[in-house]
Amino acid sequence: MRRREFITLLGGAAAAWPLAAGAQTLHSEGALSSWNDGAAKQAIFDFVRATIDRASPNYVSPEDRIAVFDQDGTLWVEHPMYTQVVYCLERVPAVVARKPELKNVEPFKTVLSGNREAMAKLSLRDLEKILVATLTGMSVEEFNAEAKRWIENPRWNRPYTELVYQPMLEVLRYLRDNAYKTYIVTGGGQDFVRVYAETVYGIPPEQVVGTAGGTKYSYAKDGKPFLTKDAKLLLNDNNAGKPEGIYLMIGRRPYAAFGNSTGDRQMLEWTGAGAGARLKMLVLHDDATREYAYGPAQGLPDTKVGIFTPALYDEAKSKDWTVISIKNDWKRIFVFE
Repeated sequence: MRRREFITLLGGAAAAWPLAAGAQTLHSEGALSSWNDGAAKQAIFDFVRATIDRASPNYVSPEDRIAVFDQDGTLWVEHPMYTQVVYCLERVPAVVARKPELKNVEPFKTVLSGNREAMAKLSLRDLEKILVATLTGMSVEEFNAEAKRWIENPRWNRPYTELVYQPMLEVLRYLRDNAYKTYIVTGGGQDFVRVYAETVYGIPPEQVVGTAGGTKYSYAKDGKPFLTKDAKLLLNDNNAGKPEGIYLMIGRRPYAAFGNSTGDRQMLEWTGAGAGARLKMLVLHDDATREYAYGPAQGLPDTKVGIFTPALYDEAKSKDWTVISIKNDWKRIFVFE
């Protein structure tokens, strides 16, 4: 099977990276080894050098060294479909088994048919119904165990936890080596990402900010308390919800922000509005041979997943954000290469 075909089947994954000591000294030699020399790689080095040097006018105290990363399309593969959406679609049969009345109700009927073309046409409202049905109504412990089993279960010859971007793992480690605290700020489900973030990215659950639903406190028959996942939406962590979520959950404006789509625009804008040196980077998927090519910025194919519009590209250029070209800036993409 060719690599491109293999990636198309998977649609998303990640891989483990060992936690590094929080040294406050610049270590650039050997860092970012999966990056080609160029403006993007140099921007990361220049930013870290400027913010950890006590003699620099842009010095940042260790307690303020915050870096935020979108996940889908920034840290791991998001095409042809977001990993969490795949998880929810695959849970539909189990949900219908518990609630047979949903069998002939849309969009569950379409998902049960197995017709991929029909599923690809499901509306956002349809997907929201599926997400609510498959992600709520169970205890938090049940959800965590189920999601962990699914994300670690080998599928199509590799587990989902292997299609993480090696260059971005190196950035995470390099920043942590220089006393930056790294956070995931994702439009995906906060609880879902927390299940594997520490193993995959070295980012603990408390440093994951995502779309969050409510929980309900109850007691079992034996008097033991438990939490049940509720359908109430507390935070839609996408678009303007990202800076709102950062302020709510972190309480500090980031000095570095990484994204790849219009859903990350406000996060980079808010990061860049702070004083001093700020690193704002967007990953552009422009390598159809080794991964995917989609935009529609720069004449790349249009997409419904991870949209990088010409307007976003123009804003990046006008505001001195760095656009990372997968084709030109990354020597390798995945850890298994």
